[in-house]
Amino acid sequence: MMVIRPVARSDRNAITELATQTGVGFTSLQNDESQLNDRIERMCRTWAQQAPLAEQGYLFVLEDSETGKVVGISGIEAAIGLNEPWYNYRVGTLVHASKALDVYTQMPTLFLSNDHTGYSELCTLFLDPAYRHGKNGHLLSKSRLLFIATFQDRFADKLIAEMRGVSDQHGHSPFWESLGRHFFAIDFAHADYLTGTGQKSFIAELMPKHPLYVDFLSDEARAVIAQVHPSTVPARKILESEGMRYEGYVDIFDAGPTLEAYVDDLRVVRKSQARIVKVTQTEISGPIHCLIGNESFTDYRAITGTPQVTESHVLLTSMQAQALRVTDGDSVRLAPLFAQENFS
Repeated sequence: MMVIRPVARSDRNAITELATQTGVGFTSLQNDESQLNDRIERMCRTWAQQAPLAEQGYLFVLEDSETGKVVGISGIEAAIGLNEPWYNYRVGTLVHASKALDVYTQMPTLFLSNDHTGYSELCTLFLDPAYRHGKNGHLLSKSRLLFIATFQDRFADKLIAEMRGVSDQHGHSPFWESLGRHFFAIDFAHADYLTGTGQKSFIAELMPKHPLYVDFLSDEARAVIAQVHPSTVPARKILESEGMRYEGYVDIFDAGPTLEAYVDDLRVVRKSQARIVKVTQTEISGPIHCLIGNESFTDYRAITGTPQVTESHVLLTSMQAQALRVTDGDSVRLAPLFAQENFS
C-alpha cells in the first residue's frame, strides 16, 4: 500500500537519492545535502509548532508500506515572500497609440512582480519514475489539498504552484538564454541552483525593474512563455483538474507558468467530508476511488482506496486503518480522488 506521511529526519538519504533524479530546472529539490538538511529541519520545526509563519513549510513523502521505501515527495509552503521578496513576471500589455499617425499597437510585456506575497504554495512534487503508474501521482499531489482542507486555518486564502518551465536535458533554457543571460554571465543550471539554495531574491534584484517587451525576445523564448517541461505536463493536468489556473504569471528564469486558485474553490476542499471510521475484517468496496486522510496534524497519513461510504461512516479494512493510524470511532476526511466522481 502507498502511504503519504510527514517527512522525518531519517528520510534524508532517501530524499537525497530522489534529488539526484530531478534534473535542471527542478528548483525546489536541489541535489545539495546542506540545503536538504536545512529544509527538513525547518519542516520538523513546523510540525512541532516552533516555526514562525514566514518559515512554516510541510514536506510529505510517499512510502511503499510493503518495502518501507520512500518513492516520492511533495510540499507546501505556508506563506511565501515574508522573509525575502517573492519574484515572478506578470504577463501584461502596453498600448502604443497615436491618432495623428493612425497607429494603435498592443505589445505583450513582462512586469517584475511581488503580487503573490503571503500566498501559500504547492511545491516540490517529484515521483520516482519507477512508480509513475496507477494512482500514485494523484495521491502524491492531491494529498496536499486534503491536508489543507483538514487544517485550513494554517494556510492563506489563496494558493499558487510554480510549474517547471522548458529546458532541455543539457540544462539549456530558451527563455534564460534570451533574457537572463544578458544580466548574468552564468548558465541557467547555475542560476537554477542558486535559486534552489535560497538566493532567488539576490538574482532577481539584479534583473531590470522596467517592463520588458516580449517581442524583443527570441522566437524560441517567446514560444516557451507559460509552457511547462514535458515531465511536468501530468502534474499540471492534475492541478488544473482540481481548479487551479494560469492567471498570467511566469517564473523569472525559465518562464514556467504559475497556477493559482482560492483555497475554497479547490475541488478537494469543496468536496471533502468527514466520516467516522468503522473497521471491518472483510473489504467492502464502494463505487468510487477516495482520497482518505486522518485528522492528526503531527501524525498525518493519507491513502487511496474504494471503501464503502455511508452518510455517517466509512468502512475501512484493518490494513487501511493501520496505514492511516486510526481505529473504530476516529474521524477521517475523505474526498473523491477524481473530478468526475462524487459521493452519492
